[in-house]
Amino acid sequence: MTLNGWVQILVYFLLLTALTRPLGGFLYRVFEGQATLPGRLLGPLERGFYKLAGVDPKAEQHWTSYVLAMLLFNLVCFVTLFFLQLYQNHLPLNPQGQSGLTPDLAFNTAISFVTNTNWQAYGGETTMSYLSQMLGLTVHNFVSAATGIALAVALVRGFARRSGKTIGNFWVDLTRCTLYVLLPLSIVAALFLVWQGMPQNLNAYTDAATLEGAKQTIAQGPVASQVAIKMLGTNGGGFFNANAAHPFENPTALSDFFQILLIFAIPAALTNLLGRMVKNELQGWAVYSAMAVLFFAGVATCYWAESQGNPAFTSLGIDQQASALQAGGNMEGKEARFGIARSTLFATITTDASCGAVNSMHDSYTPLGGMVPLVNILLGEVVFGGVGAGLYGMLAFAIVAVFIAGLMVGRTPEYLGKKIEAKEVKMVMLALLCLPLANVGMTALAAVLPQGLSGLSNAGPHGFSELFYAYASATGNNGSAFGGLSANTPFYNVTLALSMMIGRFAFIVPMLAVAGSLVVKKHTPASAGTFPTDGGLFIALLVGVVIIVGGLTYFPALALGPIVEHFSMTAGNLY
Repeated sequence: MTLNGWVQILVYFLLLTALTRPLGGFLYRVFEGQATLPGRLLGPLERGFYKLAGVDPKAEQHWTSYVLAMLLFNLVCFVTLFFLQLYQNHLPLNPQGQSGLTPDLAFNTAISFVTNTNWQAYGGETTMSYLSQMLGLTVHNFVSAATGIALAVALVRGFARRSGKTIGNFWVDLTRCTLYVLLPLSIVAALFLVWQGMPQNLNAYTDAATLEGAKQTIAQGPVASQVAIKMLGTNGGGFFNANAAHPFENPTALSDFFQILLIFAIPAALTNLLGRMVKNELQGWAVYSAMAVLFFAGVATCYWAESQGNPAFTSLGIDQQASALQAGGNMEGKEARFGIARSTLFATITTDASCGAVNSMHDSYTPLGGMVPLVNILLGEVVFGGVGAGLYGMLAFAIVAVFIAGLMVGRTPEYLGKKIEAKEVKMVMLALLCLPLANVGMTALAAVLPQGLSGLSNAGPHGFSELFYAYASATGNNGSAFGGLSANTPFYNVTLALSMMIGRFAFIVPMLAVAGSLVVKKHTPASAGTFPTDGGLFIALLVGVVIIVGGLTYFPALALGPIVEHFSMTAGNLY
């Protein structure tokens, strides 16, 4: 580890903190229907959408109607994206003549982008037409991100409103988020990335001759527009197969820093929106602080692990030059342009959030360094998390935390002025338990079936980590891959898609039921016996609950993968 590396990490965090309150205030004004600059410019367009769709923007929905609208919208999105990919070879904007996808790959990719996972079992530049990239994948980057933000706002309304019956209007929340938040910010971000050297065109791929006289095909296309929303919306799907390690998708050190700032910008700002909506910004900063503690724990562990040399190099008697290189840290699979600090920072951020974009290969990390991205995903990606998903995931843990605190003192737990009773706790536990059901259950299935084992490229604990990471990434709606897994098969395309659906919708529905239960309750004024949830004690309790729940659930599986691999590595055994 170096001072320069830590300075970069601290500068990143300070900029993120500085952005949180102003961006949170902007989000608050958007979802409260207050005047904003995008609203004044695009207001007629918003009203036009409502008129065409027959939506009354003033009519709010009960939580069940909100859920049904969300599910119906996502079903339509899935069907349209599925058929677009299936028949892209018959559609325009396909200068490279890309063929239609197989049904199982089209199914997997459609589910992937609808659930904001963006798992890619294909190479973007060799599989997708420009039409599929723009009308299919980029559009769904917008609407899947907007869906997550809308759901988080709906849950916050459950806490903020008193004796109500409705939690908002899904169509209004979706439209305003897309038009006033994601679209303007993405346009600015795309222009910045074009300035940094990122392509944005509809040209056919360029054929070039190398110095050796060989032919090389240089892929290009509408890259910047997709990268901007994939980062801002924590989608993560790469235009190119190499994702953010590709020089066209990440041209400079500044573009690299800008992209990871985009990943956390909205998730961090949503904590401030929480505080503003419940009329106590300290509540939002408490949630932000808990996320920050977990973030620094992850990045410090990953940076430390990758800064160490592999002891097996010395024990196996590998030449002195290789050992000297390893003494400076494990550069295998790292983004060589930016170094270990920025590679591990990117890896930590992209798995803290449900983004999945990568600028280095997690498969090449040391066992403990690679365990950090895996643990980040397994915790529910609540360390700022995906847009919307991080907040409603952390609020689920907050409900568990105050429930535990209530048991300690023998009082009915309260959070943000609402009593937390049996119904809310049951719904939260249902949401939290669906995650291990999918990621551990599917991993166990793949580990015993020939169709699952045939996709592994590594044996032993490292192979298990590849397998477990894939299903954790799918269930956590992250989309990054550990690497080394041949996942473009009918078995993996179907089982990973099922994991994505469980991780997204089986979590969302119970949490909206919590919102519906809370919104009808009266606000309970704080008393002498109320456990304060805006101070250090609550932050420590919340962090502890996240770690303990994750540890109790996933430690046995982690012991079979990265933990045992670490001890094997120290003994000189590699996989």
